[in-house]
Amino acid sequence: MVNELPGGLGGLLMDGDLPARPAIPVIFDELDYQFACQAYLWALPIVSYAQWKTQHYNVFGATSSDLVRYLSYQDRLGLITANATTPYILNFFDLSETGPLVIELPPGPTAGGVSDFWQREVGAMGEMGPDRGEGGKYIVLAPGVDAPADLTEEYRVLASSGVNIMFGFRTLDPDPARSDELVHAVRIYPYERRADPAPTRIVSPDGKAWSGDQPRGLEYWRRLHQIYQSEVIEERDRFYLAMLKQLGIEKGKPFEPDDRLTRILEQGAAAGELMAQANTFAKRFDQGPYWADRAWEQAIVLDNSAQRGNGYDELLERASWFYEAVSFSVAMKSTTPGVGQAYLGSYTDGNGDWLDGARQYTLHIPAHVPAKLFWSATVYDVATRCLIDNDQQRGDRGSRDPELVANADGSVDLHFGPTAPASGETNWVQTIPGKHWFSYFRLYGPLEPYFDRTWKLGDITPTA
Repeated sequence: MVNELPGGLGGLLMDGDLPARPAIPVIFDELDYQFACQAYLWALPIVSYAQWKTQHYNVFGATSSDLVRYLSYQDRLGLITANATTPYILNFFDLSETGPLVIELPPGPTAGGVSDFWQREVGAMGEMGPDRGEGGKYIVLAPGVDAPADLTEEYRVLASSGVNIMFGFRTLDPDPARSDELVHAVRIYPYERRADPAPTRIVSPDGKAWSGDQPRGLEYWRRLHQIYQSEVIEERDRFYLAMLKQLGIEKGKPFEPDDRLTRILEQGAAAGELMAQANTFAKRFDQGPYWADRAWEQAIVLDNSAQRGNGYDELLERASWFYEAVSFSVAMKSTTPGVGQAYLGSYTDGNGDWLDGARQYTLHIPAHVPAKLFWSATVYDVATRCLIDNDQQRGDRGSRDPELVANADGSVDLHFGPTAPASGETNWVQTIPGKHWFSYFRLYGPLEPYFDRTWKLGDITPTA
């Protein structure tokens, strides 16, 4: 008697109550393919940071004594969902190489901190950190490493949850000269070199083409294999590491997939990304839209930096946010009026259709935007999740733009499309035909009318 198997293995023949012997290799191919799809989603945050680090060290020429500053629009073009308004200063460090790492932050308006390569916040610094903008010395310790015996009270200790870390910050001072002074006052060096630390160099992308989004195909798995050689193994990840072992990725062993595994890994990465796109751009989490009659959603679906929900770990929430963005801190999902940031994302127009680079759209922003510092609306390319690389060479409009034109009642209408509207270019962001896009609306220092939802942002509405 011969039977067919259901689902993805439909059509495979059974030999009575067992798989037919010739079907066994196909069944194992399917099993390993499913492993690859799930491992792709699980690994998104660590592969993202690992990829970004390769750009710093291999493309920009940075070292573990340096910080990279993203200042111009072109600098940011490879940075996933970058804010086009404020500068970013950051770098990546392997604590197994540096040992305990000292970060000296100057007093002043900054926001930043340290995260591990799973993009969990280790500690905030600056205005949202324990120094409250007063600056000071921090020391970062790898898992299982004790604080130096001679450590004095002037250091604040950050115990990292991973061996690989990212330290980054933004200056919030609108004056470019004061902002530059803050950047050059930061120091980062191994604790053992504290008596004579090397100067902290500020490196620029300097016009180089680069990409911080997760690589595709076999490169995705090479990056994962590479970073896991120096990373700790956590209890919550051991089943996923069993999947990786079946896929040829193990600590202490070379990654040398044969033709069969290469094919499965390439197919798994492609299917995994499709799943990531659906999980990101068509969110099916409980939170729903921010206003019931609007398409805008909270872009950040993580509840906390630990990525832990009530009785489960936030696997899909993590995959959603870290496919479309990089880094997370409590300040990015503020619940305190006037402090931190709020991120709203719109992935469709008000009719539920994908945002099309060939069409014209308008976004109506009512007066009295509830942002203590400023607001901005930014356009990102769906394929890269990076700032749109248009001829205009800008991807945002916001309250800090001196040329922004407001309506008589204080409201603002922004325009998105391949050509400028009849009203001119001041409130326009150029989109690219043939490419889909999405938008973030950021509020820096969100105020009570945002939290109680009495202020309501318009939808991105097609006009042509």
